[in-house]
Amino acid sequence: MDLQLTGKRALVTGAGRGIGRAVALRLAEEGAQVALLARDRSALEAVAAEIGGRALVVPADTTDDAAVRAAVDTVVGAWGGVDVLVNAAARPASSGPVPSLADLTDDALRVEVETKVLGYLRCARAVAPHMTAQGWGRIVNVSGLNARRTGSLVGTVRNVAVAAMTANLAEELGRSGVNVTVVHPGTTVTERTAGVAQARAEADGTTVEQALTAMAADTRIGRLVTAEEVADVVAFLCSPRSVAVTGDAIAVGGGARGVVHY
Repeated sequence: MDLQLTGKRALVTGAGRGIGRAVALRLAEEGAQVALLARDRSALEAVAAEIGGRALVVPADTTDDAAVRAAVDTVVGAWGGVDVLVNAAARPASSGPVPSLADLTDDALRVEVETKVLGYLRCARAVAPHMTAQGWGRIVNVSGLNARRTGSLVGTVRNVAVAAMTANLAEELGRSGVNVTVVHPGTTVTERTAGVAQARAEADGTTVEQALTAMAADTRIGRLVTAEEVADVVAFLCSPRSVAVTGDAIAVGGGARGVVHY
């Protein structure tokens, strides 16, 4: 299937590593021009080198609204507009112990809202006028399956908030040709996976292999999904082919066992 992304101008946040990096590479493979946004310039330059001439490095911190607007202005100045935004600049879910209510600090939630919820909102707010003016656009927010389960108050709240924001943006922007969706990855194979498995093995007194098996046990496919497999779904949602999907949440975690969503 041709995703019709050739020549589209995409901005990917959190593009230096993990899912953001995989999405940036996938969109470039589909022929899009890709602007790479994150705080770490050296990481972005490494990704840009993989992509080649269709990449633009725009370092910025999404907790800073002025920096976000300046980055979007840079992309628009270079390419004349923005067609696609993928929000993936967020702190990865912690693999450490979940604090009890008594031990949970205000800042534990505040930093997540500032980075993930408001960070995504700032980027969407900056690109939306360009998309609505041209009558077409795609915004995809990368959230997480903690939105659909308990066990981490902070993780659930931040991801539910992203899903709620997504639905509201989709309703406001839909008649202007802009679709907004959210994807919920589960535990995903990235460059962090080996360290996470090692920490879990040490905490549980098991081997790394046993830890990886336990991490995959909650998926219907019996293994962890890779960042590249998440990127395949995101690329579709970024494309003109996805016109029938907006405001909705798409799970990309290999199928959560024991759960029915309808």
